[in-house]
Amino acid sequence: MARRRATPSPADELELPSAEELERLKLSPEVAWYLVSRGIPLPDCPPAIKTPEPGQTCPGARFDPDRVDKVLKSFGLLRHTKGKWAGTPLQPDPWQVAYVLAPVFGWVRFDEDVSRWVRVIRELYVDIPRKNGKSTTLGGIAIYMTAADGEHGAEVIAAATTAEQAGFVFAPIKAMCDKAPALKGHLKAYSKRIVHPRSASYFQAISSVADAQHGANIHCAVIDELHVHKSADLVETLETGTGSRDQPLVATITTADDGKPNTIYARKRTRIEQLARQALTDPTTYGVIWAAAKDDDPFVEETWRKANPGFGISPTRSYLAKEAAKAKDSPAELAKFLRLHLGIRTKQETKYLRLEDWDASAGMVDELKLKGRACHGGLDLASVNDVTALCWDFPGENDQHELLWRFWLPEARIDDMNKRTAGAAAVWVREGRLQLTPGNVIDLDYIFEQVKKDASVFDVRTIGYDRWGANSLVTKLGDEGITCVPVGQGFAAMSAPMKEWQRLVLTQRYTHGGDPVMRWMVDNLAVSMDPAGNVKPDKNRSAEKIDGVSAAVTALKEFMDAEVAEEDEPDHIAFGI
Repeated sequence: MARRRATPSPADELELPSAEELERLKLSPEVAWYLVSRGIPLPDCPPAIKTPEPGQTCPGARFDPDRVDKVLKSFGLLRHTKGKWAGTPLQPDPWQVAYVLAPVFGWVRFDEDVSRWVRVIRELYVDIPRKNGKSTTLGGIAIYMTAADGEHGAEVIAAATTAEQAGFVFAPIKAMCDKAPALKGHLKAYSKRIVHPRSASYFQAISSVADAQHGANIHCAVIDELHVHKSADLVETLETGTGSRDQPLVATITTADDGKPNTIYARKRTRIEQLARQALTDPTTYGVIWAAAKDDDPFVEETWRKANPGFGISPTRSYLAKEAAKAKDSPAELAKFLRLHLGIRTKQETKYLRLEDWDASAGMVDELKLKGRACHGGLDLASVNDVTALCWDFPGENDQHELLWRFWLPEARIDDMNKRTAGAAAVWVREGRLQLTPGNVIDLDYIFEQVKKDASVFDVRTIGYDRWGANSLVTKLGDEGITCVPVGQGFAAMSAPMKEWQRLVLTQRYTHGGDPVMRWMVDNLAVSMDPAGNVKPDKNRSAEKIDGVSAAVTALKEFMDAEVAEEDEPDHIAFGI
């Protein structure tokens, strides 16, 4: 099959907005070209957060306008089933085309294995307040993927947490099929399944892992309200069930949660935010999040418009005005209003250190030039089957510090780490940033040999370590003459070096070389604070691994303690000794 040029030039006889305007609207030139060429108005309601489109991150990706046309035509055959729009064609709003449908269905790449163009995006994440047409968008995608995507034997599954919720998800999609005259004779809607006989494809809603595993050849999974899923089991089973399809899609459309850490929602949301910040790169995942800022006035129309791209149509101005009025009278109603209608995770914490500040402090670190330099170490053995981190802190003149990190992972855990880092872990291994040890638990001998090697090159004064799990390693290092110091991980020990660590980074006195593993961990960091204002790294509340941060703060504590000890040492000459 010959390759064809799938991307029209944005300059092809059409006048597009300036680059500055496209950046403000968060529109790619290709999607903007599509909207203008099809007479679709450019929306003025950009999401607060948007991941890069494949045109920025996937070499060889092309934008195919015909594919988007096909999706919009399919949506137009459906009918609204409720309210004043009941019976009218389902025509997506400009914002839905611009920020959801066109990016997902328009970007393609040529797959050498199957000798055809396939969609780049395999995972869609839309986080949006209520009443912005989530159910109809999800339903339209489900029906298209069942009957119009050209996939024979397509299994399209909607994930629900209970059998009752499965019915709530299935019912409106079935109603759209029943009310669409153009689909008569093409789709058969039964009590629990919609079937497309011509392609032997079907759609159904399920609520258990057992149902998801039955068949396990999924072309599309749709997940409504991710935050109600208490466990990740069903969602992850659906994701792994798409492996045999050429261009599968897992589409999640949800409202914000209340900020609970370590849930399936929190993990997915954090990953989208990291992709948007380009802390990670994955062209197969695309996400948009609409939300107001925490310091926005929740009771003014400008804020409502900012968080709700469907404002004025759904939700209506009067509806949000009524909900806002209720929120003024009750803290509980205010929290509900912020989350459901402004997209604000009500318990979300402010980041202790912004990624842009960390990047600004990166600088260049030449390991060869550190030979013979005095340093202090910090060792974090978080778990026998996960990441272990070692940090070397080299203090210099004028309050400057240079840093080196070593990271280890059991080789049996690399696939899981790859999944958690959008494939970055494999790159870190190839670059020598992450060392794999044999087996499924960390091999302490590898760490011992590296520390011993480093101690022969650097002037290692002390190594601070968390007592947990480090005893045998510490004993061996002590036998080599390396001074190891136990360091508590509570507020008393961690607060002062944690605050100093933040100060050094913000004042760009902490030159770390931009190590990508550490950069990922800094982006994951959450802290705990006690009533007195003391802080410490909090692994339980952090989005992902932060072992490198713990190692760095421990190393810095060793340096600070050494400085205090030096200041307190008696001046023997002054006393005539």
